[in-house]
Amino acid sequence: MSSLDFQVETLQGASVNLRQYLGKVVLIVNTASNCGFTPQYQGLEQLYQQFHQQGLEVLGFPCNQFGHQEPGSAEEIGSFCEKNFGVTFPLFAKIEVNGAHAHPLYQYLKSAAPGILGSEAIKWNFTKFLIRKDGTVFKRYAPQTMPKELIEDIQALLAL
Repeated sequence: MSSLDFQVETLQGASVNLRQYLGKVVLIVNTASNCGFTPQYQGLEQLYQQFHQQGLEVLGFPCNQFGHQEPGSAEEIGSFCEKNFGVTFPLFAKIEVNGAHAHPLYQYLKSAAPGILGSEAIKWNFTKFLIRKDGTVFKRYAPQTMPKELIEDIQALLAL
């Protein structure tokens, strides 16, 4: 099993098999529009623009589990991200990342790359998972880790 063995739903409601990203380096991020880390959308978009042609995919998964910081509808989320940050990378339907209703993708990611002291729980919005081309998890990054801090790791994985 890998992190690409899951079905997800786009903001527009279409079903997507993550296996379509096999052979690419993938950055998976739980996002929110009303969070102190929301400006990271800009850095995520910069990574996407800089490395997409080389094989990087950035996948955003809105989540309302942390301080109810993503209350909007799918349409509102998409509009906000496009208007305020020029987001062109794929955004998916709002999901839960913790608890009994956590999306299976996040259940897998958390077990494959636990956080500090082995904790599997996602602590906040903008937790990032960098995925190798074969679908295995390379590393988990804390919400406060800025997207530009991932450049070296992204370049190393793209070179493999």
